[in-house]
Amino acid sequence: MALTNTAIQAAKPKAKPYKLTDEKGLFLLINPNGSRLWRLKFRVDGADAAGKPRRVEKLLALGGYPEVSLKAARDKWDEAREHHASGIDPSEQKKREKVASRLGAVNTFASIAEKVIEKNEREGLAEATLTKRRWFLKLLRPAIGKRPITEIQPIDILNALRPIEAKGQLETAKRTLNFVGQVFRYAVACQYVASDPTRDLRGALTAPKPKHLAAILEPEKVGGLCAAYARGAFWNERVEMAQWWSDYLDRLRQGGDVIPLIRRTQV
Repeated sequence: MALTNTAIQAAKPKAKPYKLTDEKGLFLLINPNGSRLWRLKFRVDGADAAGKPRRVEKLLALGGYPEVSLKAARDKWDEAREHHASGIDPSEQKKREKVASRLGAVNTFASIAEKVIEKNEREGLAEATLTKRRWFLKLLRPAIGKRPITEIQPIDILNALRPIEAKGQLETAKRTLNFVGQVFRYAVACQYVASDPTRDLRGALTAPKPKHLAAILEPEKVGGLCAAYARGAFWNERVEMAQWWSDYLDRLRQGGDVIPLIRRTQV
């Protein structure tokens, strides 16, 4: 006979624990201290002490009542039954999910990004490149830094980049997205996550437009340019050029292909 909410509410603690049985292995354990705990009894293939095959009975904890209602307990029972029908031990599956949840809390985006930067440092990347990537991480920390990397979706990344884009810093937004992709590809390789969500963001950001600056041909104007540099003029252009040279040298050091500066903004 199926269990009802009326029967559960009417149940009183006794000197010894006892069960209120629902259906197909699901029951509510009533303890002398008044606690009411949902349990699911099921059988899996196992072996006895002599190593001979036999069916082994196990119990799966589903939570306590009333935090877990009768309906919720039955929903959990349905989920466990699906695992069992697929040949998966529900109790072992629960352990794996607990481990995954614990690792997810530890493996935040920031912690994985720091591992990537440490790896880059061991690989001998230029200090300018490392500084740049630490800066990208600093930009991302408020939005996704503390988030478990397994929970981050494409929209979360896009929302983290929109404020940068809104300031007109289109090249910074693009490079920050590239850095996020590097972090996720590392996470995929280390099996922290199953896929890289930045793949779904191609074309989502406004593409930066290349800036063409006139060349100085008159020698007497070179001094003026040097003075302007000393005052901090053309800072964004200088930062972009330094970033490109840093990437260029790193790619050469690693034996990779290098995109010419004149075509870089078109890629």
